Amino acid sequence: MRIANVFVALAATTLMLAGCASQKEPAEKALAQVESSVAEFRADAEKYALDELQGVDESIARLKNSVANKDYSAVVKAAPALNSTITALKETIATRKADAEAMMAAAQSEWTDLSAKVPQMVEAIQSRVDTLGKSRKLPKDMDKATWETVKTDFETMKTEWTDATAQFASGQAGEAVRKAREVKAKGDQILGQLGMTPSA
Repeated sequence: MRIANVFVALAATTLMLAGCASQKEPAEKALAQVESSVAEFRADAEKYALDELQGVDESIARLKNSVANKDYSAVVKAAPALNSTITALKETIATRKADAEAMMAAAQSEWTDLSAKVPQMVEAIQSRVDTLGKSRKLPKDMDKATWETVKTDFETMKTEWTDATAQFASGQAGEAVRKAREVKAKGDQILGQLGMTPSA
């Protein structure tokens, strides 16, 4: 009876090992497929969906751990859900990338307009400031304190425009446009203080 029990136990163990072995190849293939799928869009994921990518990477790490522990059935069971998550992530990235490209195109268009108007504004203000600086009289609507403020604000404006230009040159179009808008607004204010017509 004991011998029979031993044979039954051995048979069960053999079947279990055979079952594990039969799932090893599908598990390894599933893991390889998951890693390959993520590798195809990893660069974009790091740029547009880093948090979601980290979640996927954690899931992949768990699959690798299961393979290392020879728990192949866990990998086979978990892989389909992870593949669905990866598919959804790819769609999210595609949407965010398209939105970012549209925003970039809009920013570049606005920058083209600003980069034409702001330098003209700076030139006009500089000419007016130089003229008033040589004159002993300030405009009737301007006192000395306002004049000093105008000169200080104008220097700040020129510095900020230089910064915005550098940002655009380094590929930060969105940031450059935001700063350029602020520069233009400051320029319009200065023009008004100098009794000049603000830009369109």
